[in-house]
Amino acid sequence: MNEAPDSTTDPTGPVGTVLYIEDQELNVLLVESQLACLPGVHLITASTGAEGVRLARLERPDLVILDMHLPDFGGLEVVRALMVEISEGLKVALLTADTLSMDIIKAMSLGAYEYWVKPLGRNQLIDGVKRVLCGGAADPSHRLPARLLGEKA
Repeated sequence: MNEAPDSTTDPTGPVGTVLYIEDQELNVLLVESQLACLPGVHLITASTGAEGVRLARLERPDLVILDMHLPDFGGLEVVRALMVEISEGLKVALLTADTLSMDIIKAMSLGAYEYWVKPLGRNQLIDGVKRVLCGGAADPSHRLPARLLGEKA
């Protein structure tokens, strides 16, 4: 029986470095296991906002997946600290249990790429990482309306 290849295990898939800033070890292990099917993706992690900013500047990842609630400071402060890097093309995906908050709106207006709501399914994570690493446009369903971001439609 011939089955169609699973696109999430494609050896010619995305290549790049992903920095995951998350203080909950279980969430880190979950993302790590889900990204294992993408052999070209190198995952690095940080458990605080300060460590995440330092690693982002040192490692120059292609994507930062950022938990909005960290022990030292929030995701909004991380986005503010990375504004120069974001303007240079760094993509930041906000990962939050909040469906929508003022911090998400502010972080998106400062240049965050997308926001993803926990719990994040495996396919959503894989698709989001592929979209970023393969140069795709942000998914409109993971963006805020332009009017909320102060952008012209």
